[in-house]
Parts: sequence; C-alpha cells; structure tokens
Amino acid sequence: MAMTTSNGITRRGLLGVFAATAVIAAPTYSNAFGLLKGAGDIRRVKMYSGRTGESIDTIYWIEGEYIPEVLKEMNHFMRDWRNDKVVTIDARNIDIIAATHRLLDVNEPYMLLSGYRSPETNAMLRSHSRGVARNSLHMKGQAADLRLKSRSVKQISRAAETCSAGGVGHYYGSNFVHMDCGPIRTWGG
Repeated sequence: MAMTTSNGITRRGLLGVFAATAVIAAPTYSNAFGLLKGAGDIRRVKMYSGRTGESIDTIYWIEGEYIPEVLKEMNHFMRDWRNDKVVTIDARNIDIIAATHRLLDVNEPYMLLSGYRSPETNAMLRSHSRGVARNSLHMKGQAADLRLKSRSVKQISRAAETCSAGGVGHYYGSNFVHMDCGPIRTWGG
C-alpha cells in the first residue's frame, strides 16, 4: 500500500512527517484567536480494537481536507471483524469520534467495540439482544461503539452530546458509548 520513492522514503512516511509537523505547529495557531483561522487545523483519531489487536493513531484531515489514503485505512480498521467485510465509513462519524476525544482531553486511545456491521452480523446480534436496532447505522458505516479506560460512560456520552452532531447511546451495564452521525438523539441501554 505504501509507495516508495527512489530515495527509499514512502509516501506514507512523507505524510507522517507532514502530519507530525502540523501537530507540533497546531498549538501556536490555536492561540491566535482566529487570526489564522484554518492554519494548522488538523483532526486526529486514536483507537485500538480488542477484537483484532489492531490500532490506529492517525491524522485524517489537514487544513480542510480529508486524506483519502487515511480514510481507506479507517474503513479497513472499522470493518466487520467477524467476516472481514469493509464499507466506506462516513467521515462525519469519524469527526464526531475525534471531536469527542478532544473534548475529553485524553491521550488514551478509544477501544473500538463495533464499527461497521454487515447485515448478517447485525441480524445475529439482534437475535441475542433487544438492544440491537433492525436498521442500525452500524450497517451503513455511520456508527461506532467505544470505550475509554480513563473515562466513565457518563463522561464520554456527555462529551459526545456536546458535539450536537448525531446519536449518542450510553450503555452503563456494558461500559460503552454508541456514537453515530444520524439524527441528534440520546438514549440509554
């Protein structure tokens, strides 16, 4: 997937260097009180999957532009781990996930419990639990179930609700928060 240049540097490596530079520069721009609106503007997501053992810590948006290669990696990372089916994850949901993480002011990555779910997986889960929606946004790549060790379900759900950008479900018994980019609503399970 990584293309290597004649001097041995990969395209991914170059993007990483650029992203690292943007991360270092971002605090300077954030103190400019809007004078440099958009300058140094980045969006980052940090997650790991307890199901697959994979992790992702990446900048997926710089200066108003999504990075297509990174979004493809997100699609794979958030796939249905039960059958390896992949869909395009809605970037709006990644934005909600990243904004919530930023509001929580943590360095710890989210644990991804469920991202995309194929219709087969969703039907199987529905047969075992009343809490699984028949037309779940997970099947459209528009939802994720997440947890953080250092934050409670209440803290995570409040931060997600503050974004006012989609649905937020708080599942205290199972210790996770559902975030989606559907209509704004909240519920508990």
